[in-house]
Amino acid sequence: MTKAKRMMQEDIKLVDLVIELLDARAPLSSRNPDIDEIAGNKARLILLNKADLADDAATEKWKKYFAEQGINVCRINALDAKSMKQIEPAVLKACEKKLARDKARGIKQRPVRAMVAGIPNVGKSTFINSYAKKAVAKTGNKPGVTKGKQWIRLGKNLELLDTPGILWPKFEDQSTGLKLALLGSIKDEIMNTQELALELIKMLDERYPGAVEEYYALAEAAAEDAGKDAAPDDMLIGDQAEQAEVLMKIARVRGCIKAKGELDLLKASNMLNENFRNGRVGRFSLETPEDFDM
Repeated sequence: MTKAKRMMQEDIKLVDLVIELLDARAPLSSRNPDIDEIAGNKARLILLNKADLADDAATEKWKKYFAEQGINVCRINALDAKSMKQIEPAVLKACEKKLARDKARGIKQRPVRAMVAGIPNVGKSTFINSYAKKAVAKTGNKPGVTKGKQWIRLGKNLELLDTPGILWPKFEDQSTGLKLALLGSIKDEIMNTQELALELIKMLDERYPGAVEEYYALAEAAAEDAGKDAAPDDMLIGDQAEQAEVLMKIARVRGCIKAKGELDLLKASNMLNENFRNGRVGRFSLETPEDFDM
């Protein structure tokens, strides 16, 4: 992270605009506050990516929150061509003051030079590839650019520095790390998958009561099966017994059964986590500005 920050500080003088990608389902948790410091007085554009997976009402609140800070913001789905059409107008709007100054000085209009920042799995690479789907042409070294730094032309009005920094967010509390793990920004290999699934059930039940049960049709499970399996001792953590029961019902309804008839809770956990990440369970957000007393 220190290396990435140093690289961004070195490169920031070369750009007109900082494009920051956030996960629309948890914008503040997927953001590194250092970017405000690094960007300084550069034009800013925040892209709330994966908005198609997030709660519309929550996303609109986040748009208003960032707009009130004077930051241009768009909600996008980097995989959707129609959604990407709003990027160029947003870039020009974010840089309108600079473009106006250049015009007043008689400086010939050139493409806006931008740096893209975003934490892992927020969709930065997808955004770049999607925006430049027709051709990605390196335009060569620019005057004053350190040797080895190249620019990628993204349309006629935007050039991207091809060595943007990727910063991890600051984990101010455990909640931030949990949300990022649920979104897949932290490798599953280092996480306790079942624990993650239990936390997800708890979080969704608090924000969207009944949503998990409805998606997996748990109410339709045979009455005689309800409570049939006792929660494993290692799942009875704190107040998670209730969530463990939900997870067991999911395993039973979806046929996550081991050879000897035992519920395969690891398989059920992986399924639930993946179903949440790809939006199958529903369009949910894990935070709103109100959660942070904003």
